Amino acid sequence: MKNILLEDMDIIANSDFPFDEFKGKSFLVTGATGLIGSLLIKALLYCNRVHNLDLKVFAVVRSEEKAKMVFQDFLSYGGLEFLLADLEKDVIELDMSCDYIIHAAAVTASKIMVSDPVGTIRTAVVGTDQLLRFAVEHQCRSFVYISSMEIYGQPITDGRTTEKDLGYVDITTVRSCYPEGKRMCECLCTAYASQYGLNVKSARLAQTFGAGILPTENRVFAQFARSAMKGEDIVLHTKGESEGNYIYTRDAVRAILMLLVSGEPGNAYNIANEESHVTIKQMAELVAKEIANDTIKVVIDIPEDSASLGYAPSVKMWLDASKMKELGWEAEVSLIESYRRMIQWMQV
Repeated sequence: MKNILLEDMDIIANSDFPFDEFKGKSFLVTGATGLIGSLLIKALLYCNRVHNLDLKVFAVVRSEEKAKMVFQDFLSYGGLEFLLADLEKDVIELDMSCDYIIHAAAVTASKIMVSDPVGTIRTAVVGTDQLLRFAVEHQCRSFVYISSMEIYGQPITDGRTTEKDLGYVDITTVRSCYPEGKRMCECLCTAYASQYGLNVKSARLAQTFGAGILPTENRVFAQFARSAMKGEDIVLHTKGESEGNYIYTRDAVRAILMLLVSGEPGNAYNIANEESHVTIKQMAELVAKEIANDTIKVVIDIPEDSASLGYAPSVKMWLDASKMKELGWEAEVSLIESYRRMIQWMQV
Protein backbone atom coordinates (compact mmCIF):
# COMPACT_ATOMS: atom_id res chain seq x y z
CA MET A 1 0.00 0.00 0.00
CA LYS A 2 1.27 3.48 -0.80
CA ASN A 3 2.23 5.34 2.36
CA ILE A 4 0.53 8.64 1.46
CA LEU A 5 -2.87 6.95 1.16
CA LEU A 6 -2.25 4.99 4.36
CA GLU A 7 -1.53 8.29 6.08
CA ASP A 8 -4.85 9.70 4.83
CA MET A 9 -6.74 6.63 6.01
CA ASP A 10 -5.06 6.88 9.41
CA ILE A 11 -6.04 10.54 9.78
CA ILE A 12 -9.67 9.64 9.02
CA ALA A 13 -9.62 6.69 11.43
CA ASN A 14 -8.18 8.79 14.25
CA SER A 15 -10.52 11.74 13.80
CA ASP A 16 -13.34 12.53 16.24
CA PHE A 17 -15.91 10.88 13.95
CA PRO A 18 -18.48 8.74 15.87
CA PHE A 19 -17.33 5.39 14.45
CA ASP A 20 -19.43 3.50 17.00
CA GLU A 21 -22.42 4.41 14.80
CA PHE A 22 -21.03 1.93 12.25
CA LYS A 23 -20.44 -1.00 14.62
CA GLY A 24 -21.93 -4.19 13.19
CA LYS A 25 -23.53 -2.31 10.28
CA SER A 26 -23.68 -3.11 6.57
CA PHE A 27 -22.81 -0.76 3.70
CA LEU A 28 -23.59 -0.89 0.00
CA VAL A 29 -21.44 1.29 -2.27
CA THR A 30 -22.00 1.71 -6.01
CA GLY A 31 -19.35 3.02 -8.39
CA ALA A 32 -17.00 1.02 -6.21
CA THR A 33 -14.06 1.06 -8.63
CA GLY A 34 -14.34 4.80 -9.30
CA LEU A 35 -12.40 7.43 -7.37
CA ILE A 36 -15.00 8.34 -4.74
CA GLY A 37 -16.48 4.87 -4.31
CA SER A 38 -13.12 3.14 -4.01
CA LEU A 39 -11.75 5.61 -1.44
CA LEU A 40 -14.91 5.41 0.66
CA ILE A 41 -14.67 1.61 0.74
CA LYS A 42 -10.95 1.71 1.59
CA ALA A 43 -11.65 4.17 4.40
CA LEU A 44 -14.44 1.99 5.78
CA LEU A 45 -12.27 -1.13 5.68
CA TYR A 46 -9.35 0.68 7.30
CA CYS A 47 -11.55 2.11 10.07
CA ASN A 48 -13.11 -1.32 10.51
CA ARG A 49 -9.71 -2.74 11.31
CA VAL A 50 -8.64 0.12 13.58
CA HIS A 51 -11.88 0.26 15.59
CA ASN A 52 -12.99 -3.40 15.39
CA LEU A 53 -16.35 -2.37 13.95
CA ASP A 54 -17.34 -5.77 12.53
CA LEU A 55 -18.91 -3.99 9.54
CA LYS A 56 -19.69 -5.44 6.11
CA VAL A 57 -19.16 -3.61 2.82
CA PHE A 58 -20.93 -4.70 -0.37
CA ALA A 59 -19.19 -3.16 -3.38
CA VAL A 60 -21.31 -2.97 -6.56
CA VAL A 61 -18.99 -3.50 -9.53
CA ARG A 62 -19.24 -4.45 -13.19
CA SER A 63 -15.91 -6.28 -13.28
CA GLU A 64 -14.69 -8.40 -10.37
CA GLU A 65 -11.24 -8.60 -11.97
CA LYS A 66 -10.92 -4.80 -12.00
CA ALA A 67 -12.29 -4.62 -8.46
CA LYS A 68 -9.68 -7.04 -7.16
CA MET A 69 -6.96 -4.88 -8.70
CA VAL A 70 -8.35 -1.66 -7.19
CA PHE A 71 -8.69 -3.21 -3.71
CA GLN A 72 -5.71 -5.57 -3.82
CA ASP A 73 -4.10 -4.00 -0.73
CA PHE A 74 -7.37 -4.18 1.24
CA LEU A 75 -8.67 -7.66 0.45
CA SER A 76 -6.91 -9.07 3.51
CA TYR A 77 -8.80 -6.65 5.78
CA GLY A 78 -11.97 -8.73 5.50
CA GLY A 79 -15.53 -7.46 5.41
CA LEU A 80 -15.57 -6.77 1.67
CA GLU A 81 -17.86 -8.54 -0.79
CA PHE A 82 -18.33 -7.77 -4.49
CA LEU A 83 -21.78 -7.63 -6.09
CA LEU A 84 -21.68 -7.86 -9.90
CA ALA A 85 -24.29 -5.59 -11.50
CA ASP A 86 -24.84 -3.00 -14.22
CA LEU A 87 -27.26 -0.54 -12.62
CA GLU A 88 -28.84 0.34 -15.96
CA LYS A 89 -29.78 -3.30 -16.64
CA ASP A 90 -29.46 -5.50 -13.56
CA VAL A 91 -31.39 -5.72 -10.31
CA ILE A 92 -29.24 -5.73 -7.17
CA GLU A 93 -30.08 -8.67 -4.94
CA LEU A 94 -29.16 -8.83 -1.27
CA ASP A 95 -30.77 -11.23 1.20
CA MET A 96 -30.36 -8.99 4.24
CA SER A 97 -31.09 -5.49 5.47
CA CYS A 98 -28.68 -2.76 4.46
CA ASP A 99 -27.89 -0.01 6.94
CA TYR A 100 -26.05 2.51 4.79
CA ILE A 101 -25.95 3.14 1.03
CA ILE A 102 -23.58 5.44 -0.87
CA HIS A 103 -24.55 5.79 -4.53
CA ALA A 104 -21.41 6.94 -6.35
CA ALA A 105 -21.94 5.27 -9.75
CA ALA A 106 -22.10 7.69 -12.69
CA VAL A 107 -20.65 8.45 -16.10
CA THR A 108 -17.77 10.88 -15.45
CA ALA A 109 -15.90 11.00 -18.78
CA SER A 110 -16.91 14.00 -20.90
CA LYS A 111 -16.25 12.13 -24.14
CA ILE A 112 -18.82 9.49 -23.15
CA MET A 113 -21.31 12.18 -22.19
CA VAL A 114 -21.28 13.55 -25.73
CA SER A 115 -20.95 10.21 -27.55
CA ASP A 116 -23.58 8.37 -25.48
CA PRO A 117 -25.86 10.97 -23.86
CA VAL A 118 -28.82 8.56 -23.71
CA GLY A 119 -26.73 6.00 -21.85
CA THR A 120 -25.45 8.75 -19.53
CA ILE A 121 -29.01 9.75 -18.60
CA ARG A 122 -30.25 6.18 -18.25
CA THR A 123 -27.33 5.18 -16.04
CA ALA A 124 -28.06 8.15 -13.79
CA VAL A 125 -31.84 8.05 -13.53
CA VAL A 126 -32.57 4.31 -13.84
CA GLY A 127 -29.70 3.39 -11.54
CA THR A 128 -30.60 5.96 -8.90
CA ASP A 129 -34.27 4.99 -8.90
CA GLN A 130 -33.34 1.33 -8.45
CA LEU A 131 -31.04 2.16 -5.53
CA LEU A 132 -33.64 4.33 -3.82
CA ARG A 133 -36.26 1.58 -4.12
CA PHE A 134 -33.70 -0.90 -2.82
CA ALA A 135 -33.05 1.41 0.16
CA VAL A 136 -36.73 1.53 1.05
CA GLU A 137 -37.17 -2.23 0.69
CA HIS A 138 -34.06 -3.01 2.77
CA GLN A 139 -34.89 -0.56 5.56
CA CYS A 140 -31.82 1.59 4.95
CA ARG A 141 -30.88 3.87 7.86
CA SER A 142 -29.15 6.48 5.69
CA PHE A 143 -28.44 7.03 1.98
CA VAL A 144 -26.00 9.49 0.40
CA TYR A 145 -26.29 10.29 -3.30
CA ILE A 146 -23.04 11.54 -4.81
CA SER A 147 -23.95 14.56 -6.89
CA SER A 148 -21.78 17.25 -8.49
CA MET A 149 -21.14 20.98 -8.56
CA GLU A 150 -22.13 20.79 -12.23
CA ILE A 151 -25.75 20.66 -11.05
CA TYR A 152 -25.60 24.46 -10.73
CA GLY A 153 -25.09 25.06 -14.45
CA GLN A 154 -24.44 28.77 -15.00
CA PRO A 155 -24.80 30.22 -11.48
CA ILE A 156 -27.27 33.06 -11.01
CA THR A 157 -25.36 34.74 -8.20
CA ASP A 158 -22.19 36.84 -8.25
CA GLY A 159 -21.33 35.80 -4.70
CA ARG A 160 -20.88 32.40 -3.11
CA THR A 161 -23.12 29.69 -4.53
CA THR A 162 -25.33 28.09 -1.90
CA GLU A 163 -27.42 24.95 -2.31
CA LYS A 164 -30.46 27.07 -3.29
CA ASP A 165 -28.69 28.94 -6.12
CA LEU A 166 -29.42 26.65 -9.07
CA GLY A 167 -28.57 28.36 -12.35
CA TYR A 168 -29.18 27.85 -16.05
CA VAL A 169 -28.54 24.60 -17.94
CA ASP A 170 -28.93 24.66 -21.73
CA ILE A 171 -30.82 21.41 -22.42
CA THR A 172 -30.26 21.80 -26.18
CA THR A 173 -26.56 21.07 -25.59
CA VAL A 174 -25.77 17.35 -25.64
CA ARG A 175 -23.36 17.46 -22.71
CA SER A 176 -26.16 18.80 -20.52
CA CYS A 177 -27.19 15.16 -20.14
CA TYR A 178 -24.80 15.05 -17.18
CA PRO A 179 -25.89 18.05 -15.04
CA GLU A 180 -29.54 17.59 -15.99
CA GLY A 181 -29.30 13.89 -15.10
CA LYS A 182 -27.81 14.85 -11.71
CA ARG A 183 -30.68 17.27 -11.15
CA MET A 184 -33.26 14.60 -11.87
CA CYS A 185 -31.52 12.18 -9.52
CA GLU A 186 -31.53 14.74 -6.72
CA CYS A 187 -35.22 15.34 -7.43
CA LEU A 188 -35.78 11.59 -7.05
CA CYS A 189 -33.97 11.70 -3.71
CA THR A 190 -36.24 14.52 -2.54
CA ALA A 191 -39.29 12.55 -3.71
CA TYR A 192 -38.27 9.37 -1.87
CA ALA A 193 -37.53 11.37 1.28
CA SER A 194 -41.00 12.92 1.13
CA GLN A 195 -43.06 9.94 -0.02
CA TYR A 196 -41.31 7.08 1.80
CA GLY A 197 -39.54 8.86 4.65
CA LEU A 198 -36.15 7.76 3.33
CA ASN A 199 -33.18 9.37 5.08
CA VAL A 200 -31.40 10.42 1.88
CA LYS A 201 -28.99 13.31 1.38
CA SER A 202 -27.19 14.59 -1.74
CA ALA A 203 -23.48 15.42 -1.65
CA ARG A 204 -22.62 18.06 -4.25
CA LEU A 205 -18.91 17.49 -4.68
CA ALA A 206 -16.50 20.04 -6.01
CA GLN A 207 -13.81 18.68 -8.33
CA THR A 208 -12.15 16.03 -6.16
CA PHE A 209 -8.56 14.84 -6.42
CA GLY A 210 -5.58 13.73 -4.40
CA ALA A 211 -3.96 10.56 -3.14
CA GLY A 212 -5.92 7.57 -4.35
CA ILE A 213 -6.71 8.71 -7.89
CA LEU A 214 -6.82 5.83 -10.34
CA PRO A 215 -4.12 5.23 -12.98
CA THR A 216 -6.72 5.83 -15.71
CA GLU A 217 -7.65 9.29 -14.37
CA ASN A 218 -7.46 11.85 -17.20
CA ARG A 219 -9.23 14.94 -15.91
CA VAL A 220 -7.32 18.22 -16.01
CA PHE A 221 -5.88 17.98 -12.49
CA ALA A 222 -4.20 14.66 -13.39
CA GLN A 223 -3.02 16.02 -16.74
CA PHE A 224 -1.47 19.04 -15.02
CA ALA A 225 0.26 16.82 -12.46
CA ARG A 226 1.69 14.52 -15.13
CA SER A 227 3.01 17.51 -17.09
CA ALA A 228 4.78 18.79 -13.98
CA MET A 229 6.22 15.34 -13.23
CA LYS A 230 7.55 15.01 -16.80
CA GLY A 231 8.82 18.59 -17.01
CA GLU A 232 6.49 19.28 -19.96
CA ASP A 233 4.49 22.44 -20.65
CA ILE A 234 0.86 22.34 -19.56
CA VAL A 235 -1.31 22.59 -22.67
CA LEU A 236 -4.85 23.96 -22.28
CA HIS A 237 -7.42 23.19 -24.99
CA THR A 238 -9.68 25.98 -23.74
CA LYS A 239 -8.93 29.49 -22.48
CA GLY A 240 -9.15 28.07 -18.97
CA GLU A 241 -11.64 30.72 -17.87
CA SER A 242 -13.92 28.43 -15.86
CA GLU A 243 -13.56 29.01 -12.14
CA GLY A 244 -14.68 26.73 -9.39
CA ASN A 245 -13.76 24.90 -6.22
CA TYR A 246 -11.69 21.82 -5.50
CA ILE A 247 -11.57 19.38 -2.63
CA TYR A 248 -8.93 16.91 -1.51
CA THR A 249 -9.91 13.25 -1.55
CA ARG A 250 -9.54 12.73 2.22
CA ASP A 251 -11.68 15.79 2.96
CA ALA A 252 -14.38 14.55 0.58
CA VAL A 253 -14.45 11.10 2.21
CA ARG A 254 -14.75 12.66 5.67
CA ALA A 255 -17.66 14.81 4.51
CA ILE A 256 -19.58 11.92 2.94
CA LEU A 257 -19.16 9.75 6.03
CA MET A 258 -20.45 12.65 8.10
CA LEU A 259 -23.53 12.95 5.89
CA LEU A 260 -24.26 9.28 6.51
CA VAL A 261 -24.78 9.96 10.22
CA SER A 262 -26.06 13.54 10.11
CA GLY A 263 -27.72 16.08 7.89
CA GLU A 264 -31.37 16.55 6.99
CA PRO A 265 -33.30 14.06 4.80
CA GLY A 266 -34.06 15.44 1.36
CA ASN A 267 -31.32 18.07 1.65
CA ALA A 268 -28.27 18.73 -0.54
CA TYR A 269 -24.84 19.77 0.77
CA ASN A 270 -21.94 21.45 -1.01
CA ILE A 271 -18.65 19.68 -0.32
CA ALA A 272 -15.84 22.03 -1.26
CA ASN A 273 -12.77 23.77 0.07
CA GLU A 274 -13.87 27.40 -0.18
CA GLU A 275 -10.23 28.52 -0.22
CA SER A 276 -9.39 26.28 -3.18
CA HIS A 277 -11.14 28.57 -5.66
CA VAL A 278 -9.35 29.33 -8.94
CA THR A 279 -9.81 29.35 -12.70
CA ILE A 280 -8.48 26.43 -14.73
CA LYS A 281 -5.73 28.68 -16.09
CA GLN A 282 -4.78 29.93 -12.63
CA MET A 283 -4.55 26.35 -11.39
CA ALA A 284 -2.31 25.42 -14.33
CA GLU A 285 -0.08 28.41 -13.58
CA LEU A 286 0.01 27.46 -9.89
CA VAL A 287 1.20 23.96 -10.76
CA ALA A 288 3.81 25.31 -13.19
CA LYS A 289 5.18 27.68 -10.54
CA GLU A 290 4.81 25.82 -7.23
CA ILE A 291 5.10 22.18 -8.31
CA ALA A 292 7.38 22.45 -11.36
CA ASN A 293 9.35 25.39 -9.90
CA ASP A 294 8.82 27.57 -13.00
CA THR A 295 10.57 25.05 -15.25
CA ILE A 296 7.47 24.67 -17.45
CA LYS A 297 4.90 27.10 -18.81
CA VAL A 298 1.20 27.13 -19.64
CA VAL A 299 0.29 27.00 -23.34
CA ILE A 300 -3.19 27.58 -24.77
CA ASP A 301 -3.88 25.52 -27.90
CA ILE A 302 -7.57 25.29 -28.79
CA PRO A 303 -8.22 22.58 -31.43
CA GLU A 304 -10.72 23.17 -34.23
CA ASP A 305 -12.83 20.20 -33.12
CA SER A 306 -12.88 21.21 -29.43
CA ALA A 307 -16.66 20.81 -29.27
CA SER A 308 -16.33 17.06 -29.82
CA LEU A 309 -14.12 16.75 -26.73
CA GLY A 310 -17.14 17.35 -24.50
CA TYR A 311 -15.70 20.08 -22.28
CA ALA A 312 -18.14 21.62 -19.83
CA PRO A 313 -19.15 25.23 -20.63
CA SER A 314 -17.21 27.98 -18.87
CA VAL A 315 -18.69 28.90 -15.51
CA LYS A 316 -17.85 31.24 -12.65
CA MET A 317 -18.69 29.54 -9.39
CA TRP A 318 -17.58 29.81 -5.78
CA LEU A 319 -19.26 27.11 -3.72
CA ASP A 320 -20.48 27.97 -0.24
CA ALA A 321 -19.77 25.09 2.17
CA SER A 322 -21.58 26.63 5.17
CA LYS A 323 -24.12 23.80 5.51
CA MET A 324 -21.37 21.20 5.85
CA LYS A 325 -19.52 23.42 8.33
CA GLU A 326 -22.67 23.60 10.45
CA LEU A 327 -22.43 19.81 10.78
CA GLY A 328 -18.91 20.18 12.18
CA TRP A 329 -16.91 19.49 9.00
CA GLU A 330 -14.01 21.60 7.74
CA ALA A 331 -11.76 21.13 4.71
CA GLU A 332 -8.19 20.58 5.89
CA VAL A 333 -6.00 20.29 2.79
CA SER A 334 -5.09 23.25 0.58
CA LEU A 335 -5.01 23.18 -3.22
CA ILE A 336 -1.23 23.13 -3.50
CA GLU A 337 -0.93 20.48 -0.76
CA SER A 338 -3.55 18.44 -2.62
CA TYR A 339 -1.28 18.47 -5.67
CA ARG A 340 1.80 17.55 -3.65
CA ARG A 341 0.07 14.61 -2.01
CA MET A 342 -1.46 13.44 -5.30
CA ILE A 343 1.91 13.56 -7.06
CA GLN A 344 3.52 11.66 -4.20
CA TRP A 345 0.85 9.00 -4.73
CA MET A 346 1.37 8.97 -8.52
CA GLN A 347 5.15 8.64 -8.26
CA VAL A 348 5.17 5.34 -6.34
